[in-house]
Amino acid sequence: MASKPVVREPIRSNARSNRARILATARQELGRNPDVTLEEIARAAGVVRRTLFGHFPGRAALVEAIAEEAAEALQAAVARQPDATEPPERALARFVLTIWPVGDRYRLLLALARQDLGVERVSAVLSPARERAAVIVERGQRQGVFHGHLPPAVLNAGLEALTLSLLESVNAGAWEDDGTRTAVATLVAAGVPEGQAADVVEAVAAQVHEEAVGQG
Repeated sequence: MASKPVVREPIRSNARSNRARILATARQELGRNPDVTLEEIARAAGVVRRTLFGHFPGRAALVEAIAEEAAEALQAAVARQPDATEPPERALARFVLTIWPVGDRYRLLLALARQDLGVERVSAVLSPARERAAVIVERGQRQGVFHGHLPPAVLNAGLEALTLSLLESVNAGAWEDDGTRTAVATLVAAGVPEGQAADVVEAVAAQVHEEAVGQG
């Protein structure tokens, strides 16, 4: 006699809601205090400890879920980048402006890199953005838009380090940015004159805003 197929019931809507609320609260609380306990996160999320552990059996599982969210969001942001016909300086400005909100939302992962995730996991999260930036940087150097006294891979690594450093400064409360000042700093570091960099970022930022409104 053939056995009946196992039917998996979908996760209840309130369970999905609880999971989403726990993750959102964890992002906020871990951003404020990387040493916050799971019990404190549960209280802040308005759920009992058992509910949190039902979704995330431990701190490692919770942090990994946040990292997975960040990876998906970053991949989506990278996928929205236009093709290679856009001038390199505009492409780099657009790249920074597009990924900055993702980096800003998940910048807590920088503080958790050594304690919870490990540098390799954080590197894997950043990989799609790193690869896309490398293409832009190499094209910009080839066209003479970006300076060429560093190899493309080295320049790309330096620009990435700059962005991460500025995110860490936001984490520390040293300054605030919506991505525009970081975009200008990135273009200047790549070799674009400051005045030109500011003009490019202003124009691209307006276009990115219009596109976001249109999608909304």
